[in-house]
Amino acid sequence: MPAKNKILVVDDEDSLRTVLCGDLEGEGYLVSSAADGQEAINILTTNDFDMILLDIKMPNVDGFEVLKFVKEKNPKTKVVMLTGFADLKNAIESKKLGAEDFVSKPYDLVDLLTTVERVLTGV
Repeated sequence: MPAKNKILVVDDEDSLRTVLCGDLEGEGYLVSSAADGQEAINILTTNDFDMILLDIKMPNVDGFEVLKFVKEKNPKTKVVMLTGFADLKNAIESKKLGAEDFVSKPYDLVDLLTTVERVLTGV
């Protein structure tokens, strides 16, 4: 049986983070969460993840700063950016900084799970 993928969910919206973590755990992923960018960086200094679902707009340390940190510390970690501010500028910036994909909030669960699976398998 293959090892379960470890995913870190980073979002400052408590309800969205809780629901997303539950959905991913229901799909068999090992899930951790962080309420903001600084907490994510603290977790990432001592833990490795296969994927990070990362909100862009957060107080203090935003998603772009976390993305830069991840790509410097562990470039193999896949990152999918989440944002309620779906615009081309953020998508381009995310890709430029090394994100594998970009999902708009509110997201469709089936679409998000498909994106997670596609990015993790590299298909």
